[in-house]
Amino acid sequence: MTLEDRIILFSKLGEFLNAEGSKDDLKHWAAQCKGENGWFTEDNVLLALKNIGQQFLKKEDLIAFSKTIKENPNPKKIGVVAAGNIPLVGFHDLLCILLTGNIAMVKLSSSDSVLMRKIIAKLIDIEPEITSQIIIADRLNDADAFIATGSDNSSRYFEYYFGKKPNIIRKNRSSVAVLTGTESREDLRNLGYDIFQFFGLGCRNVSKFFVPKGYKFDTFFESIEYWNTIQIHHKYNNNYDYNKSIYLVNRNHHYDNGFLLVTQSENLVSPISVIFYEEYEDEKALEEKLDAHQGKIQCIVGKNFTPFGGSQSPVLDEFADNVNTLDFLNNL
Repeated sequence: MTLEDRIILFSKLGEFLNAEGSKDDLKHWAAQCKGENGWFTEDNVLLALKNIGQQFLKKEDLIAFSKTIKENPNPKKIGVVAAGNIPLVGFHDLLCILLTGNIAMVKLSSSDSVLMRKIIAKLIDIEPEITSQIIIADRLNDADAFIATGSDNSSRYFEYYFGKKPNIIRKNRSSVAVLTGTESREDLRNLGYDIFQFFGLGCRNVSKFFVPKGYKFDTFFESIEYWNTIQIHHKYNNNYDYNKSIYLVNRNHHYDNGFLLVTQSENLVSPISVIFYEEYEDEKALEEKLDAHQGKIQCIVGKNFTPFGGSQSPVLDEFADNVNTLDFLNNL
């Protein structure tokens, strides 16, 4: 297959995901996913598929994205360890590997195997020739290079086993919001999407606020009331009840609107159902705080940053951890 063929293949996948006539098929996929992972609700699976179809798979975007790709006469086997925290989080890596003409050896997450298999099967259904470029594997010993995504703990395992070959190893990251106190209710309502989509399980979900000294959270809580139905989901609500009880027993100062807890902390990564906040004195102090966490922040939401509500809709050339996957693959 030529690069043009592969671009056409992925654009046809995008057409399928975006088509009105595909809704029943995608809902069936979502129902199967929920049986594997209780966090993968129908809404979240359909959202992930919609984001991929609209943000990654438009033909004109794929053409622009692929301009730097070099045709490789000797394809490499790229071992991919896919995470399973949110639906199809490993899709972008699969896309990059296949577009560059390399072979994807994918070790599926036990939390997200159904949806990845559905996507791979659809690619093969559209163009059977792509079969030679995709291997679903339990072991990655034969790979020539690796892309692995996981926690800080699992990254040590990855570095031990994969460190002798070219690799991209991603560790824990989270996202933050910068608030100035001048945000509109619409801004704060949209911030709810950055917090609650995928139940806050993704690295692009906001888990911490940087706020000016003396910031009041009243308007924020009023603006996100739309999300109160999230407490219907028992896994999320169990986390909320547990964290609330911990704060009450330990007498930790916190704010509580009935489905989200906000408490002061210098840490970046908050538990599910909790947002940490940290105050800043002025812009210089804010810059210093952001710089201090630069290596652990995936996305910054706010005015002059990623727009409110936009953290879960990255575009094609927004690479995880700011590591250009195409450059990595081109240089093998």
